[in-house]
Amino acid sequence: MLQPPEAEAPQPYGVTAGRPQPLGATPDARGVNFSVFSEHATRVDLLLFDHCEDPEPSRVITLHSKDHRSYHFWHCHVAGLRVGQVYAYRMDGPGHTRELGTRFNHRKVLLDPYARANINSRWERIRAVGPEDNVAHSMRSMVVDLESYDWEGDRPLRSPLAETVIYEAHVRGLTASPTSGVTHPGTFSGLVEKIPYLQSLGITAVELLPVFDFDERQVLRTGPDGQPLHNYWGYDPFGFFAPHTGYCTSPHLATHITEFRDMVKALHRAGIEVILDVVFNHTSEGNENGPMISFRGQANEAYYHLWSQDRRHYMDFTGCGNAINANHPVTSKFIVECLEYWVKEHHVDGFRFDLASELSRGAEGYEMESPPVLWAIELSSVLSESKIIAEPWDGGGLYQVGHFPGKRWTQWNGPFRDDVRRFVRGDEGLVGAVASRIGGSADLFAPQEELPTNSINFITCHDGFTLNDLVSYDRKHNYGNGESDADGSYENYSWNCGQEGPSGSPEIEGLRLRQSKNLLAILLLSRGTPMILAGDEFRNSQGGNNNGYCQDNEISWLDWDQAAKETGLRRFCSEMIALRRQYSAVREPAFFSGRRNHRGLPDVVWHGTKLEQPGWEDTHARVLSLTLAGFDGDPDLHVILNMYHLGLDFEIPQIPGRHWARKVDTALESPEDVLPAGEEQRISHSGIYHAQGRSVVVLTSLPDDGGTA
Repeated sequence: MLQPPEAEAPQPYGVTAGRPQPLGATPDARGVNFSVFSEHATRVDLLLFDHCEDPEPSRVITLHSKDHRSYHFWHCHVAGLRVGQVYAYRMDGPGHTRELGTRFNHRKVLLDPYARANINSRWERIRAVGPEDNVAHSMRSMVVDLESYDWEGDRPLRSPLAETVIYEAHVRGLTASPTSGVTHPGTFSGLVEKIPYLQSLGITAVELLPVFDFDERQVLRTGPDGQPLHNYWGYDPFGFFAPHTGYCTSPHLATHITEFRDMVKALHRAGIEVILDVVFNHTSEGNENGPMISFRGQANEAYYHLWSQDRRHYMDFTGCGNAINANHPVTSKFIVECLEYWVKEHHVDGFRFDLASELSRGAEGYEMESPPVLWAIELSSVLSESKIIAEPWDGGGLYQVGHFPGKRWTQWNGPFRDDVRRFVRGDEGLVGAVASRIGGSADLFAPQEELPTNSINFITCHDGFTLNDLVSYDRKHNYGNGESDADGSYENYSWNCGQEGPSGSPEIEGLRLRQSKNLLAILLLSRGTPMILAGDEFRNSQGGNNNGYCQDNEISWLDWDQAAKETGLRRFCSEMIALRRQYSAVREPAFFSGRRNHRGLPDVVWHGTKLEQPGWEDTHARVLSLTLAGFDGDPDLHVILNMYHLGLDFEIPQIPGRHWARKVDTALESPEDVLPAGEEQRISHSGIYHAQGRSVVVLTSLPDDGGTA
């Protein structure tokens, strides 16, 4: 990438009309074309800065509507500019906010919404609020080169959903701790250094919490210890086309694009896909009292949901002060072009849409039957092989699990999380619900003629308890967030196994480890696409905090000393992922149908402790077992789930010419708890397996003659 022009001699600027498309700053051999949308602006100024740190622009180019406006787009071409040029906008226009919804203020400096990189070294958020000029303390955008990078033949991996295992991680949190041992902690480069570890787990995709530029300097409040609490998760973006400045090692040298691409290319070389958690439901500009960063000062009336009776005020379906009007034609164009950009220019493999149901709302905020933006995403030829994952609810009460608009969308399966959590902690009468979840949640997705691969199965995610805390705390402990423990979910379906928080009891710690294995085992034995939260495989803890959105510190950072210590659960997780690859019966991209294999065994037979007596109507049942037929040469599997607190005898079916061998038993200590392929242990011919209390068992059928088919 070419260096920014800090050391360059001043260049002559020749300004011509330029072109309206594409939006953003596009460099060419002669200079740079600029284009920005604003329907109601009456004046647009392009600000050019010689250096990132300059308090004032070196030149201001006023765009005149006669020469530099095409319909709603303002544009110009400036000859002599180079890659690395720092720029921003000012705009003016009508002030009838109550009626029109516009919020022009020519004294405020605005980012380019299509900017490929931004610089925040002079940024002070408070200066962007109110009427005063903020040029000396503004963020600026930067012209970048998209053409010169050597991808070395890299392409998106396009792995099938049925073969995908997702690892949800925070770029900073993955390596920010000094225990990570990386050269550039908390960055895209730091993540690259952890790729061998990710490969050792066997995961096939990383799902990164937001990497679009966000205001990490924003102080949300002061914690009880007197330390400021910042926006850590990143679910508050302002730069949708720009990699987050804080995750780059040298953003002042315009390395944003190169560093992000280097990470993607390295992950692809390791066979790992990159899925981005994207936030198109709200922005960092907040409500009417928030800062003016870009959208608000350019086309507030187009980009946001506003109350029709008084357009000074914002509808809020997100809990963040505003809601993006995603189905406005210009906003829809922005969203689709943004997604296509990350696929075409950065080889991203897919996207997870935060509060995706908000994107199905029309201008007045009501749910639309066929939301244009969601269908445009589903039908885009550029995105046709990208994974598109919805969080199918929003903060305004819209809940669409199982009926999210479109057919190709996969969905975070909240009922899977809740049913499996409750079952494993020992709640009664859930065997029918758990059977459905294991089978791919046909009750949710089959009525819409969808598939198990429409379900993203998960036990934990960034939002809520970690796996360790799920089995260590009965209630949340969020006092460190500075909200008097009022934030975060109150109902976590957790169980502390007998003591709240850390315990020195070997019995309690042993039970917690077993419960962790039980949860991971059910997740990885279920049809659908599993997602694991980073650190769960080595019992990473947040100290009972189930809402670490503001904890950019040891609470949220992964503790790699803990990873080195907790090798047993890490091994268990890795071997369970390997089991999932080995046996197609647990990852089949279809619901159970009753079809039989060549041994005459149906694809699934449900049981309880007695064969073919699953106890669907038993409101006290806490056990379930199932036999899965192997097809295409695979062995059959028999799975036992005993969530009763005592050990029980389970009948196991007899298959002529075959015997059962133990593959998994979570009641056993590592390495006996899960055995690698070829090392399964034959069990007796008694037709009974004694499953210890609160345990998961997996048996595999092998031929009596010692063969493998």
